[in-house]
Amino acid sequence: MKKENENRSELINSNFGLVHSCANKFRGRGVDYDDLFQAGCVGLIKAADNFDSSRGFAFSTYAVPVILGEIRRIFRDGGTVKVGRALKEKSRHAVKIREEMAVELGRDVTITELSERLQVSVSEAAELITVSMPALSLTVDDEKGTTELDIPTDPPEEEIAEKLTLKTVIECLEAPERRLIELRYFKGLTQVKTAKELGMSQVQVSRKEKAILLKMRKMM
Repeated sequence: MKKENENRSELINSNFGLVHSCANKFRGRGVDYDDLFQAGCVGLIKAADNFDSSRGFAFSTYAVPVILGEIRRIFRDGGTVKVGRALKEKSRHAVKIREEMAVELGRDVTITELSERLQVSVSEAAELITVSMPALSLTVDDEKGTTELDIPTDPPEEEIAEKLTLKTVIECLEAPERRLIELRYFKGLTQVKTAKELGMSQVQVSRKEKAILLKMRKMM
């Protein structure tokens, strides 16, 4: 159990960059970046909780759709991440401790250091800090009165997730299979030219290509 908790904490602590990357996809859509990042961290924690490494895929492949799903939820739920009173109180305490530590150390405090001081897991410390980030309403008051922002509800998370999954699947192929796919779909060669590159007949390339694509579909 201790090993599992350590692996979970490592997944979270080493993938905040993934959250930033996902949150950046939604910049300029009417929600403050801190709020996007907060929701993304919730998704990261959920992904770490449910990730199954035995399936043979990279954590990022699994985590990105979960992170993007939590960020997208902001737009569906009216632009805020709903937080309970007890969690807010814990969050305020965590922020206070972090500020005190920053004064003591003379620098920014890492999530790991904060978790050790609070005696909680890295993921819980991250959640407590993100809860304290301010939210931005999607209702804007301007000179013309109150305006409801029209936020698109079809961001490109599906495409992002598919690309990451495809990348992982290709990396799992055997070298000859990967070479054929690269020639056909990344370099855009015809089956005839691909056959010349690989020293095969066009018929062999066609059959091999179909088999590889079927294999990739099953893996995805």
